[in-house]
Amino acid sequence: MKCIRRTNHWKPRASESISHVGGGTLANRWKLDLGKVIQKIESGECLFFVHVDGDPLAVEVAVDRDGGKYIRTVADSDLLAHLLSLPDCP
Repeated sequence: MKCIRRTNHWKPRASESISHVGGGTLANRWKLDLGKVIQKIESGECLFFVHVDGDPLAVEVAVDRDGGKYIRTVADSDLLAHLLSLPDCP
């Protein structure tokens, strides 16, 4: 993943603000809505990664306290959200 699309820029948690993610190269860009990404991860169809300081971090599905599913990197904590640091998708 190289970019995100947010529905709510003012919400600090990824679970409340990311609607789409994207990636690829200039010649082959892709963008998927959050539901599709969650489905692909849970089914094992795709693995997604974010590069942080040159290292790939896997993206996983998590569940918030209200039972809503969202994505985060395996290294994210309550105070650190690698996905929210990605630029906006075009």
